Amino acid sequence: QVQLVESGGGSVQAGGSLRLSCAASRYGAYIYNMGWFRQAPGKEREGVAHISIMGSNTYYTDSVKGRFTISHTISLDNAKNTLYLQMTSLKPEDTAMYYCAARTISWVSLPPSREQYNYWGQGTQVTVSS
Repeated sequence: QVQLVESGGGSVQAGGSLRLSCAASRYGAYIYNMGWFRQAPGKEREGVAHISIMGSNTYYTDSVKGRFTISHTISLDNAKNTLYLQMTSLKPEDTAMYYCAARTISWVSLPPSREQYNYWGQGTQVTVSS
C-alpha cells in the first residue's frame, strides 16, 4: 500500500520556475519506479519524467529535456520516498494538472507506460501565463 501526495503547484509567468514534491508513504511496499505525468484540458495524460529508485536512472520526454529535473530522496527509516520535479524556463504549454505515480510490482525499464504504474496521487495544478 502506497499513498502519494503532491504539492508545490501554482501559477507562474513564462520563464519562471516551480518545484513539485510528491510524498510517498509506503506500508509494506517497495517502490521500483516513480514518475511525473501531466494532463491538460482535453488532452491525454502524458509522461513527463521518470526515475528508477535503485540507481536513480532518469528519463524525460523531449519537450521538457534541459528544463525539468526529476529526483528523489528516501527517509532514514526507509518508510517514505519523496519525489521532486524541478521545473525551470516554464512555458504556457506546460500548463496542466501534474500527477505523481509509483510502481511497486517490479522494476521496469524507463520509461514506464501509464498502465505500468499502480499508484497515483491526486494531482497538483501548474499554470504558466504568457
